Amino acid sequence: MKNGQQYPRHTLLIICLLFLIIGCGSFKKQTGDLVLYPTEKVVTKYHNEWTVGHYQKRIKAFQENPLNFGDIVFVGNSITEQGKDWSEKFNLLNIRNRGISGDVTDGVLARLEEIVHYTPKAVFLLIGINDLSNYHQENEPRPNVVYHSKIPSPEYIAKNIIKIAITIQKRTPKTQVFVQTILPNAKPEMKESIDLINQIVKENESKYEYRIIDLNRYFIDQEGLMKKNLTNDGTHLNEQGYAVWVEAEKSIVNGL
Repeated sequence: MKNGQQYPRHTLLIICLLFLIIGCGSFKKQTGDLVLYPTEKVVTKYHNEWTVGHYQKRIKAFQENPLNFGDIVFVGNSITEQGKDWSEKFNLLNIRNRGISGDVTDGVLARLEEIVHYTPKAVFLLIGINDLSNYHQENEPRPNVVYHSKIPSPEYIAKNIIKIAITIQKRTPKTQVFVQTILPNAKPEMKESIDLINQIVKENESKYEYRIIDLNRYFIDQEGLMKKNLTNDGTHLNEQGYAVWVEAEKSIVNGL
């Protein structure tokens, strides 16, 4: 209104619609951020001091570049994150990287909202080695790294892996969930725990209807440890290691 003059009815209608659209968009963004992504206050007690900061940085990056509906999502820790562009690796456009270096099973559980919201075509989960590093910390404490609390047991880790798979299945039933077995490690003292976790998740495959990909067997040497030619430090993969990973799953990914 200007000098007592009223706007035409259709103009007022357009203005109201614009306000409604803008308002709804703003509300969606605000509530979406709160619902889909953990806040800075959400920190699992099993994250170490370094991981807390990196976890928050990665969550912020996920917020700025959210998933699309129907994506294929690789979820995990540094082994997944350092794979970088999984779309390029598989020569497909819709594969997204949701790896966070240092993350543990409880950390993945805390950030599942984004994943289930976007109803991915498939989720490929590889998680647990940092939990085991935390579990074994008393045997080999790492200098300058502060752990909040020790992981209870390998059984606890296996239960969390299964819980992640079940949560995704229940929330988005059309999503195919692939649980990848934990890779071998160069440290002999971790072998027994890795084998136990992998055994538990395998034994529950038919009960909970996720699909196991036994990635471990492609990387294990005759002593049950990580093949030296596939790793740069006994835990993380080199380019040859990632090539083995892609080759092991190429037919599965292409068949989705």
